[in-house]
Amino acid sequence: MEFIKSNIWLIGLAIGSGFMLLLPYFKKSAGGVPNLSPTEAVTLINRSNAFVLDVRDDAEFASGHIADATHIPVGSLATRLGELKKYQNKTILVNCQRGMRSAKACDILRKAEFTQLHNLQGGLNAWVEAKLPVVSKTAASKAGVAKTTAKKSASSKKAANDDAENEVS
Repeated sequence: MEFIKSNIWLIGLAIGSGFMLLLPYFKKSAGGVPNLSPTEAVTLINRSNAFVLDVRDDAEFASGHIADATHIPVGSLATRLGELKKYQNKTILVNCQRGMRSAKACDILRKAEFTQLHNLQGGLNAWVEAKLPVVSKTAASKAGVAKTTAKKSASSKKAANDDAENEVS
């Protein structure tokens, strides 16, 4: 007993250190839903054909998202669960910007008895930081405009060539 009294600070430090060593293990599965790194998420998407659910707001989603992601903001997720019923027993990767809203979305989905949920740890920020590709509506729109412009200029060149050939004959 004397030993404990005289070394209480060292014992507290040892217990605190042990807790800090175990902390990453506890954070790995927040709320019963596994957190995945971006590389683990890519593996999950490729191997399990995971359904990607983006729960950010409209502006964030439009600025860039994971390819083939379905967008349902976390605020309207509870009312739109019917849209996701067909994925209830399939692998789902939930993401937001930093990982906090997706954890909340995972809780909503877990309570609705979705079985194979995964949270993208660090959200889209971690995804971009890992230099993984994102799709944006503005880039897709610009690409569509560029294709249309290219088609128009190609067809106008063809029409000009046709006119020139008609004048020659």
